[in-house]
Amino acid sequence: MGRFQARAGRTRRNPGEMNKLESEYAAHLEVLKRSGEIADYKFERFKLRLAKLCYITVDFAVMLPDGVIEFHETKGFMEDDANVKLKVVAEEFWWFRFKLVKKIPKKDGGGFRITSIGSE
Repeated sequence: MGRFQARAGRTRRNPGEMNKLESEYAAHLEVLKRSGEIADYKFERFKLRLAKLCYITVDFAVMLPDGVIEFHETKGFMEDDANVKLKVVAEEFWWFRFKLVKKIPKKDGGGFRITSIGSE
């Protein structure tokens, strides 16, 4: 399997380019930024090492008005390895807040469901 070849027939996007869910969430974060609910956000700026040759690049780093940094990971579908990585990163880097972001279907009201990962 090549370096950027997808598993299970799915296409892999290029690093640094947002997929549809990430683009929609970035638009949501922009609204929050303009309203003052968050100070700023950045896309794929942090790559955290979990173990030898095992990393996670979090989707969004979000700075709150009080300076606290949260990492928001958007998932349309959660594979087992991603679930494990999120739990491990939240435990390993306990001084940050980690959030899992899933889109709520329009038929159920739309928006995003944001849940905390690890302890708060």
